[in-house]
Amino acid sequence: MESDRKKNNKTTILLSINAAAILIAGVLIASAIWFGGGLEFRAVDERSDIVQDTVGEMELLESVSNSNANTEPAQIVTNDDYDSFTGHEFDNTPVNAGELWNEESVVIYATPDTDICVSGSLANLGNMYWQTSNQNVISGFYDSARTWLGYSNDTCRYPVIKGIGTTTITAGTYDGTRKDSITVTVIEPPVEQWKYEVLSLVNKIRIKNNLNPLSWGDTCAEAADIRAGETAISYSHTRPNGANWSTACPVPNSGGSSGENLAIGNAAVSPSTTVALWMGSEAHRANILNPEFTKLAVGFKFDIDSDYKAYWSQFFSTY
Repeated sequence: MESDRKKNNKTTILLSINAAAILIAGVLIASAIWFGGGLEFRAVDERSDIVQDTVGEMELLESVSNSNANTEPAQIVTNDDYDSFTGHEFDNTPVNAGELWNEESVVIYATPDTDICVSGSLANLGNMYWQTSNQNVISGFYDSARTWLGYSNDTCRYPVIKGIGTTTITAGTYDGTRKDSITVTVIEPPVEQWKYEVLSLVNKIRIKNNLNPLSWGDTCAEAADIRAGETAISYSHTRPNGANWSTACPVPNSGGSSGENLAIGNAAVSPSTTVALWMGSEAHRANILNPEFTKLAVGFKFDIDSDYKAYWSQFFSTY
């Protein structure tokens, strides 16, 4: 965690990322959770480029000012602070013999906020095949699910979403006992709605911790959107023009405090998963639970053609 003081003004910054290691000026400590294989720490020098997208990996990057800085690995927090992680709950009632779904169609967000899952009443189906009729919408599937978001490798697959539209997914078991199809429609996420959902989740957490809720930060709302967009260019608290992040919404001459959290990647796919990601880190959580802050502006950028699709920022302030 890094701080920047001017006069009596104070700013704090934080960022998190999934399945990538992106440059920040100086040295970053990357603490990676490999859900199949323990904990790994890795130092990332300036411009190490990108670690390939890997299902089963989530990384948290924190800027550090010295070698004694405290870092804590991120976790998805599963408690009643958060709504369901899935955008669509697949039907758990038994399916007909030879079938995989009760539903004929489902709608998911393009972030993507849900994996594609067969009926929850099924399990231990073995190695299945998954096919898509429109590769401009869903081009294929990873061979496992995002288990850290609560999906099962037995019944779910992580879709590679390429565009908005409709495709038919056909899946089956190689032994031929089950085969079925389902229509999947991919839509854009509700950008403005999701921003306010993040504020609502943060306030629910603050109230549970005996802190005052935050009001919407009108002063820094535009800055939060700008910063979310800038993370798609340079995932850093240094802006693409070389300026400090806080210049997007400077502390007024009369004084005040501000703070920033950032998140991108394949775990930051909805308001609940993104807040859970931030709350899984002590330093990110410190911004959310800072009693000094009174306002929060949330920035969210969705770009279907970009590497990570979903880009988030939180701009906390006292002004």
